Amino acid sequence: MPADDTEDPLSRFAFLKATIGSLVRLAFRTTVEGAEHIPGTGPVILAGNHLTFIDSMILPLVCDRQVFFIGKDEYVTGRGIKGRAMAWFFTGVGMIPVDRDGGRGGAAALMTGRRVLEEGKIFGIYPEGTRSPDGRLYRGRTGIARLTLMTGAPVVPFAMIGTDKLQPNGRGLPRAGKVTVRFGPAMEFSRYDGMERDRYVLRAVTDSVMAEVMRLGGQEYVDMYATKAKAA
Repeated sequence: MPADDTEDPLSRFAFLKATIGSLVRLAFRTTVEGAEHIPGTGPVILAGNHLTFIDSMILPLVCDRQVFFIGKDEYVTGRGIKGRAMAWFFTGVGMIPVDRDGGRGGAAALMTGRRVLEEGKIFGIYPEGTRSPDGRLYRGRTGIARLTLMTGAPVVPFAMIGTDKLQPNGRGLPRAGKVTVRFGPAMEFSRYDGMERDRYVLRAVTDSVMAEVMRLGGQEYVDMYATKAKAA
């Protein structure tokens, strides 16, 4: 369904949660744990693992507040009925399209996240930077640390559990199964105020977030970037 120029984005989000969100919970027997850890107001960073394509469909539909996140611009530029439907869905749940393949893709994503947080909204991020190639949890990139130190927004870690069984390697339509989305207590890093340019601090903050994600999801941790593992 194409969006109307006068359509209220929040109304579309509410509609998607009430319809597709309910279907997702039924089809995937979705259990949400720890949702009370997400503050009801103010800027929040949701940081978690990334197993397969449907993570980005399930996560925003199980949160009470709208979650804004970066996505490939190809998700909103497709043609035909399928392309328009994907664009309508992803922009409705909060995806912000960014060309991440260009040389400035990382900086654009970081500045987009900063803007979302400064507006008092929720920004979702996968610190691994890409989907896990084998179900293990890979080293986080320090963009998550830069965001929390630049904005003061707390980080709520989360783990997607079971989505890789429903859609192995992101291929084809997902099969029926059970999914758990587990949120952990909010993490704040005010003790590092003014140190967002210190690479050791950035690494320490990122690693502490990834340790919580690992604890929540029970994944094996690999101290290597997922992109390097894919290339190998």
